[in-house]
Amino acid sequence: MKNNKSNFSALKKKPAKIRSMRKWSWLFMGPVVVCFAIGFIWPFIQGIYLSLCKFRLIKDAEFIGFGNYGRALADPSFNRAFWYTALFAIASLIIINILAFTVAYLLTQGIKGSNLFRTVFFMPNLIGGIVLGYIWSMIFDGILSRYGTSILENSTFGFWGLIILVCWQQIGYMMIIYIAGLQAVPEDMLEAAKIDGASKWQTLFKVTIPNIMPSITICTFLSLTNGFKLFDQNLALTGGLPITILSDGSQIKQTEMLALNIFNTFYGQNTSATGVAQAKAVLFFILVAALGLIQLRFTRRKEVQQ
Repeated sequence: MKNNKSNFSALKKKPAKIRSMRKWSWLFMGPVVVCFAIGFIWPFIQGIYLSLCKFRLIKDAEFIGFGNYGRALADPSFNRAFWYTALFAIASLIIINILAFTVAYLLTQGIKGSNLFRTVFFMPNLIGGIVLGYIWSMIFDGILSRYGTSILENSTFGFWGLIILVCWQQIGYMMIIYIAGLQAVPEDMLEAAKIDGASKWQTLFKVTIPNIMPSITICTFLSLTNGFKLFDQNLALTGGLPITILSDGSQIKQTEMLALNIFNTFYGQNTSATGVAQAKAVLFFILVAALGLIQLRFTRRKEVQQ
């Protein structure tokens, strides 16, 4: 009886402790919220306002409405960068996920040295984008110089050079996510498929892949958003080159992606284009945020189905 009373009293005391923790939660969350507001929310609001202004310095901002957005959408270099980035994101999405899943599947088949291979494949993800860009730039130019050309002289070479660089960097990261999904496939389902006489290909497509759909969803949208946000590698590997000059005298950089286009617009020679660059940045944020929300929706849908 005494033990029952003590247990009952302990259960009654727990809610009081929880209430006291909630009472002082602001003390722990307060600094984080303040830092987040100063470092993200306020600059974000200020950036939206500056996208509606003509300015060289923040203090000299002059409100002009949505004119910057019109100029941004009418900019041929921005339109070119958008479609180039979309093509790059789709191509890298397909190649990265196919290769990452293949490597993950092979490394979960009990081969010797699988842990060593996982480490080796993951290591490129730890190297910074600028460093990777310069390393692969020397590799590609060393190869292409034998044929009298350079990665900066041919947009096709620049595109596939970026694809190879990003695949080499990100396959290992996506591989880890796929391995986690493959290891979570129920063993009884695999055994049942084997007993029923299913081949390896039938087991793969009928059992394994349906069970790792959450991993596929995460890797798909990570690859897609990373493709749209690519900047460091683009800056270091090609810098947007080569350049095409249009009939009106404007210049189009053939391998320039969205993030690099915004950077070049803001820090270019035309100091009156800072507002346009800010408008491009807001449009870029809307695009990436939309991709993130789609990813969240798909992920939650898969969790509900499970």
